[in-house]
Amino acid sequence: MAETLESPPPPGQARAVVIGGGIAGASVLYHLAELGWTDSVLVERDELTSGSTWHAAAQVTQFGGNQTMVALKQHSIGLYRRLAADPAHPISYHITGGMRTAYTQDQLDTYHHYVSQARSMGVEMEVIDAAEAGKRHPLLDTTGMLGAWWDPLDGDIDPAGITFALARKAREAGCSVSRFNAVVAITQHGPRDFTVHTQRGDIRTENVVNAGGYRCNEVGAMLGVTHPVVSMEHMYFLTEAIPAIAALDHRVPIIRDPGDDFYSRQEKDGLLVGVYEQGCVPFGLDGIDPDFTKALCPSDLDRCLDNMERIFVRMPTLQETGIHTVVNGPITYTIDGLPLVGPVPGVPGYFACTGLRAGIGEGGGHGKVLAEIMVHGECEWDAWSLDPRRFTAWGNLEHTRQKAIEDYQREFHYHLPHEHRPAARQARTTPLYDTLSRAGAVWGVVNGWERALYFDPARETAHGTGYRWHPQDVRVRAEVEALHRGVGLMEVSGFNRMAVSGAGAAALLDRVVCGRIPQQVGRVSLSYLLNEHGHMVGEATLAKVAEDTFWYGSAAAAEWHDRDGLQRHAGDDVTLTPLTDSHTTLVLAGPRARDLLAAVSPREDWSDFRMMSTRRALLGMADVTVMRISFSGELAYELHVANAELRRLWDTLVDAGEAFGLSLFGLEATESMRLEKGYLHWKAEIITERTPMEAGLARFVTLDKPDFVGRTALQDAVARGPAKCLVTLRLDGAGAAPAHGGASVWSGDQLVGSITSGGYGYRVDESLAMAYVEPAAAAEGTVLTVDVISEKREASVVPSCRFDPDNQRVRA
Repeated sequence: MAETLESPPPPGQARAVVIGGGIAGASVLYHLAELGWTDSVLVERDELTSGSTWHAAAQVTQFGGNQTMVALKQHSIGLYRRLAADPAHPISYHITGGMRTAYTQDQLDTYHHYVSQARSMGVEMEVIDAAEAGKRHPLLDTTGMLGAWWDPLDGDIDPAGITFALARKAREAGCSVSRFNAVVAITQHGPRDFTVHTQRGDIRTENVVNAGGYRCNEVGAMLGVTHPVVSMEHMYFLTEAIPAIAALDHRVPIIRDPGDDFYSRQEKDGLLVGVYEQGCVPFGLDGIDPDFTKALCPSDLDRCLDNMERIFVRMPTLQETGIHTVVNGPITYTIDGLPLVGPVPGVPGYFACTGLRAGIGEGGGHGKVLAEIMVHGECEWDAWSLDPRRFTAWGNLEHTRQKAIEDYQREFHYHLPHEHRPAARQARTTPLYDTLSRAGAVWGVVNGWERALYFDPARETAHGTGYRWHPQDVRVRAEVEALHRGVGLMEVSGFNRMAVSGAGAAALLDRVVCGRIPQQVGRVSLSYLLNEHGHMVGEATLAKVAEDTFWYGSAAAAEWHDRDGLQRHAGDDVTLTPLTDSHTTLVLAGPRARDLLAAVSPREDWSDFRMMSTRRALLGMADVTVMRISFSGELAYELHVANAELRRLWDTLVDAGEAFGLSLFGLEATESMRLEKGYLHWKAEIITERTPMEAGLARFVTLDKPDFVGRTALQDAVARGPAKCLVTLRLDGAGAAPAHGGASVWSGDQLVGSITSGGYGYRVDESLAMAYVEPAAAAEGTVLTVDVISEKREASVVPSCRFDPDNQRVRA
């Protein structure tokens, strides 16, 4: 039983107010205290742990779907081990090892990739065969099993004990904890200026943290925010004592099983078994009883019977064991299954640490991530995968409900490369959706937008997912080759776009980008944005379309991220006008692109239209802003058009394009071509852990500018030299699979880096990848090894531009 903390009235002033006393809130408070914000306060409506924390199964693992998740889970384990070892306040923490079983090749490939990714972070895991899995867990029937992923540090911890320990350490550092004190309202006076009204007094603060768990939307409503978080009822049961377990001299490892959708760990001399049933039930969509605290939902094992029948076959001892307790409590889910940890869009000073479906296992790391963002402005690791701004207005509660159900039903079925799951689709479409569907578009999702991955008009190809080469690769190759020979057309739905206008527009942009901005109307520049630490936070295309107006364009996923970044520095003399929903971009690319453009706009002279220029023109009857920009390495034009005229423009181009052999291409062809050119991708190569110099972008940096965000820090970084360098790798042979982001890169037996992205270059017939590696391994010609789903592939460092290095085709 965790100790009771005294609860004095809250202070009237605090650096930060953390709302919610579960693992999330306690971890944030602890880490804020560690970073010196000891004048922070945690406010909890009831006792600490009284939400989802108290009934958590409390498993702690290193397993993570990306490098940031691996790192924060590793941090959680290290932190918990230290706190659990405190002789004055010991915590029950069992490190037993754990496995995730595999029944398909895709599952095995996933585990091999995750092992490689973990090794790129210095974390050791392994893939074991079915026989070894049976040896490590003697109660497990391994029939039909291909193998399992093994984490030696997997375990379980007392959830109340670790939460109270974090809160106690924060209080010892000077922070306050106010229990049995509900927040009743929040008044926002201005940016980073709030009053948090509690039952026991008001607190004035610059920072508010929503760690409200399944009540996070009650807190969000106080600031006019709806968070994309939905809770799901989740059941586990505890068995009577099992003689086979009692007879062992060690604890059995944790199991997570995608075949029968369950997990299991030892609890005393019995088992705790959690079930992810297909007939799952959301919780609290119509409101939550104020008295629902330290409470559970009614047990309903009947809806789990299908799973349980299979589980009892997988673990036969359960057929002879009684169940003595059933726990059914709410756990939170977001749209993609990862939590919301970071700044809440549109409300400076308001932060989230919620949606933690695996709160205990990850909570220590989540607190570190958020505290570092609040105190330093960035985390040690790029935390975009957790950032609340990754979901924009399309991520409403109904969308979240559908995705939460889907994710719950596939809890241990991890997302595969090229997989776009079916729930809550068509959240954002353009007027061309039906037209492109009839043309054979195979759709994926980018920031809620449906975007064509490739085209298969006859529906001849089964769409493949997973870590290996896919049947659709032949379609992608054909699209690249057709464009390369003639002219291709692509819709880029959801391209983030806003107009930056006003007397201060140029000064704002010059301040936030590290290079030159366009000086003349009609010119375009590729620009990079840094934070105060000199690290990359954004890539933007800036087009000067009028004397006091620029168009700002960036990745679709960056929509709210970039809006908040610009608003942070904008004065009253700047207006930001969103254009993402009102406009769409078409890309015309290939050696005959200019000919087609001239055919639909005969009164324009396109022969003197220079690279990185923009003009407004009539293409047919459509009013279009044309930019000569290429992401493909071919002669190319971006056509920016209002959605009201999109169909008209498309029909004009398609009709005229028949004479030029016009073809359609999609996102996967573009990805192949950008790898061949060495063009970088936001949140693959462009991450907050690296500087533009490390990314090979020195030509876009103007250090002799008198000032820009991050200039001093970047100068210091240049003086120190790079910690890592971005390189392009050519992998020998096609192999069984391309390299995927996160895979480890080796020089002999020394870990030197990790892959950021990979794929096949169809114009150069090479398997290519980009990677950040140690400077000593970055010289061209260096031979390295990449761990590609357990296959050690030899890879050579090559020039970053593999196709048309002199850009003759782009400049044609």
